[in-house]
Amino acid sequence: MGSVLISVDELRVLECPVILDVRWQLGDPDGRKHYRDGHIPGAVFVDLDAELAAAPTPAQGRHPLPSIADFQESVRRWGIHPDSTVVCYDDIGCQAAARAWWLLQWAGVTDVRLLDGGLGAWRAAGLGLDAGDGDAPDPSAIVLTPQQLPTISINEAATFDGVLLDARAGERYRGEQEPMDPRAGHIPGAVSAPTGENLAANGYFRSPADLRERFTAIGVTVDAPVAAYCGSGVTAAHEIAALAVAGFDAALFPGSWSQWSNDPGRPAAAGPDPR
Repeated sequence: MGSVLISVDELRVLECPVILDVRWQLGDPDGRKHYRDGHIPGAVFVDLDAELAAAPTPAQGRHPLPSIADFQESVRRWGIHPDSTVVCYDDIGCQAAARAWWLLQWAGVTDVRLLDGGLGAWRAAGLGLDAGDGDAPDPSAIVLTPQQLPTISINEAATFDGVLLDARAGERYRGEQEPMDPRAGHIPGAVSAPTGENLAANGYFRSPADLRERFTAIGVTVDAPVAAYCGSGVTAAHEIAALAVAGFDAALFPGSWSQWSNDPGRPAAAGPDPR
């Protein structure tokens, strides 16, 4: 995996990037409205629910991976070519934008970055925003080649021989609350690693050294497999991005807790321990 992050200053001097606005958040269905209210000039709005996922099902979870045919159609519409540099952002520390970052690389797009600090960093630099829908880019004819990044299935998650990270908030991992899925708790053996702790207080990613220390402290090493899951496979991509910044490779469990908790035959652990 190549460079993960790009700064505002680097984006400003980049020639002809494809910029994707992935404004999405649980409980906030108005991402397109936020985009229309103000976005980085030239950015294309990406609908996470419609374009970065297939329709939800109990058997596959709330955000299954899209079919490659559907995703290719979206990628072509966004104007991404094989040699494009793609920059993804949102306004929640790239916790939604990371889904696009991961999915594009999984599908064979090689140069994809996250805007460190997201839209807040752009605003903090005193740079202007465009309003409205923006101009549609010229479509491309790119051909995607999926499965370029590793994933694990629900059965592989159940028997994972490595470090399985749960990227949800601690209270959901511990089973104290579950606002979205049928059952509370976590996959037995998974380690709590909330995605929010990948970020500094200002919304930027923590330094590579800080992130490496964080993940090493919870058992991640270069010698053992690592995988990540969350509620529905969205913020787990942010965990994978943070792991990459720290120098670790990791697989994604796309179905995540939304798939696991819908299967009554799968056990659910509770409390602060991985058991």
